[in-house]
Amino acid sequence: MPACYIINMYTCGNGKERSPPLKKVFRYIKGYGKEVVLAPLMKMLEAFFELLVPLAVASMIDKGIGEGNGTHIVNMTLIMVLLCAVGLASSVTAQYFAAKAAVGFSTKLRLAVFEKISNLSYSAIDKTGTATLITRVTADVNTLQNGVNLALRLLLRSPFIVGGAAVMAVIVDPSSAKIFLVTIGILAVVVYTVMFVTMPLYKKVQGKLDALTVNVRESLGGARVVRAFGREAETEAKFSLANSALNALQKLSGSISALTNPVTYAVLNGAIVYLIYTGAIRVDSGAITVGAVIALYNYMSQILVELVKLANLIVTMTKAGASAQRIAGILDISEEKSGSLIGDGRCALSFDNVSFAYNETGDSCLKNISFELECGETLGIIGSTGSGKTTLVNLIGGFYEPTEGSAMVLGVDTKQWNKKALAEKCAYVPQKAVLFSGTLRENLRMGKRDATDEEMEKALENAMAIDFVKNKSGLDTPVSEGGKNFSGGQRQRLAIARALIRQTPILMLDDSASALDMATEASLRENVSSMKNTTKIIVSQRTSSVMHADKIIVLEKGEAVGIGRHAELLEACPVYREIYESQFGGEAVS
Repeated sequence: MPACYIINMYTCGNGKERSPPLKKVFRYIKGYGKEVVLAPLMKMLEAFFELLVPLAVASMIDKGIGEGNGTHIVNMTLIMVLLCAVGLASSVTAQYFAAKAAVGFSTKLRLAVFEKISNLSYSAIDKTGTATLITRVTADVNTLQNGVNLALRLLLRSPFIVGGAAVMAVIVDPSSAKIFLVTIGILAVVVYTVMFVTMPLYKKVQGKLDALTVNVRESLGGARVVRAFGREAETEAKFSLANSALNALQKLSGSISALTNPVTYAVLNGAIVYLIYTGAIRVDSGAITVGAVIALYNYMSQILVELVKLANLIVTMTKAGASAQRIAGILDISEEKSGSLIGDGRCALSFDNVSFAYNETGDSCLKNISFELECGETLGIIGSTGSGKTTLVNLIGGFYEPTEGSAMVLGVDTKQWNKKALAEKCAYVPQKAVLFSGTLRENLRMGKRDATDEEMEKALENAMAIDFVKNKSGLDTPVSEGGKNFSGGQRQRLAIARALIRQTPILMLDDSASALDMATEASLRENVSSMKNTTKIIVSQRTSSVMHADKIIVLEKGEAVGIGRHAELLEACPVYREIYESQFGGEAVS
């Protein structure tokens, strides 16, 4: 496949940096074999007919005009019209096949990259960066699509025209061939030099684009905070700095790339001037005809046009090569785990001296956590802000893997769980309730694809959300982006309903009732507690939310300073007792 070969050459050809296997990118062009073959072939057919036109012109001038043969002029005119018509049909057909292959390839590739990103672990997403992932699934795929499109149309056509024009020039006048050979050689050096210089620059441009995307995401996501603190000027200045850095690098790479066209024009026009000068002398001496000089001029003009196209193609392919390398880096991430998925049916959770650090070289967020929880029991996790509560839940769900120690879920180490299979065993409600644009029905069915209306209404009832849903439009209530047409407490209850509808062995509620009043939370807690066959993990900063749990873990600076029931911790754990008394003033609460 031409596009694959040239992009692979651009990304790996310097021998200094070996890119990830680009086969993972270009395998998605399978299914478009006919288009990949026919597009360049039809372009070469067009080029073949284009190379015949100067011969027809030369014959018209020498035999038609020169000898006053009107019939020959008409015949040559008809031949040129026929050549142009066939060439036009070939060109349109090639354009169609190239566009179909490029668009189909990019569609399949974009879907594959998005699916890969959707299945990445939290640690892989943290390492790569959300903004970078967005850029790769959008801008990089679009750049690669343009590269494939141009490659199918021009990668064979332009060299064929350049070489063919040189060969035809030799046929017309062998003594003029050296002019063509010297000109092509000079231009080859120019094109290679520009490509060699700009290739690393375009990779840096994509990196600057990532930084700009990060800035935009943060600015838009935190727009309310920015306005609340009156920091619009600082935010604009930060964006301007990132934008200026991208602009400067784009100008540098663009300026170097822009040298290709004027240099090409200068060299070829100089060659044309010399060709006409020497041709005039040789016509005057009778060594060559006027038609031959016109043919040589046309062939030189064809070379000029095609080399300009080839220069633009190389710039586009250089960008596409950088994008292909970045996309291949995402597709090359391997995180699939194998192993037995059969639990022992007794122990829901078992942590043995588990420690974790988000950065392998940094300090641990969790240190030496050990506990066990039987199936059907409730685990409460409490602690001050930043004590590691959410991190512990993320380890249970397999979103991260322990740095040290062993974390067992349903009798299987989380490192051995297939991530999709583990996700089917766990229902998770994060701290920040996330809803998606669409309808309530569509959001709830993210928890269970085939959920009936009765099941969804039951889940809403258990999540204490049925009343406000009925007051709207029921399950057909529209949901705006991020659920902004609901209050914070409503979003939390809808997120909980989405988790409850799954009916998984493990339910994790990560401080997901923080926006609810005490009475609503108590009713919600009672409904959740009635799920006897489900192991519940409840994270909260309220002792009222966890005090009825079968086991409570008290975290402080990443360490478990207390594990036990409510009454036991009041007696033996000063941290838990301090939290409790700060909320209830020492009053006994049952």
